[in-house]
Amino acid sequence: MRSDLIFGALTHVTNRYELCQLASKATRKLHKPNTRLQDTTNEVLDRFKDTIPMEAASETNIDSLQERRAA
Repeated sequence: MRSDLIFGALTHVTNRYELCQLASKATRKLHKPNTRLQDTTNEVLDRFKDTIPMEAASETNIDSLQERRAA
């Protein structure tokens, strides 16, 4: 159900307004002709649920940059 996808995505994006904005932008970019818009939206929310949170991803990027500079 879509509500499960939304609550799963909210674990990574805490602001519901921001989640709505990000989901609409991603749906527009990922939508393929001749497919249902609802299916694309569900796919986007599922991807949000499965991805690494933005704060954790930025921390790993900073760590890898510091390791590269040290080498």
